[in-house]
Amino acid sequence: MRVSLTKSFEIDCAHHLPCFAEGHKCRNIHGHTMRVEVVLEGNVLQGRHYLVDFGDIKKAIEPVREQLDHKLLNDIEGLEVPTVENMCAWIWRKLQPTLPHLAAIRIYETPQNMCEYRPKSNL
Repeated sequence: MRVSLTKSFEIDCAHHLPCFAEGHKCRNIHGHTMRVEVVLEGNVLQGRHYLVDFGDIKKAIEPVREQLDHKLLNDIEGLEVPTVENMCAWIWRKLQPTLPHLAAIRIYETPQNMCEYRPKSNL
């Protein structure tokens, strides 16, 4: 059986986006409470009954969450321009080695604005 699992976490962080035009509000330092969703997909092996233990997913996520939570994202190596697009790809690179079933990273910058990164799809 094929399944999709999602484990989410929140980060409180600040950033500024130097890629936006002078005068754009996002060029100024501002903060967000972002929700990050880590999506795993795969086939449950017969007799196993689950794809990945949610506790194992949490263990993989925690060091990444700690790197981002209550931080100025621009100060983190690789996130000098911390758009949600760049953040999704950065989180993917951090998690993919320990979560081989990783299928997508979603970041809700606000409840209304979300980015999804699926490097193996045709987005």
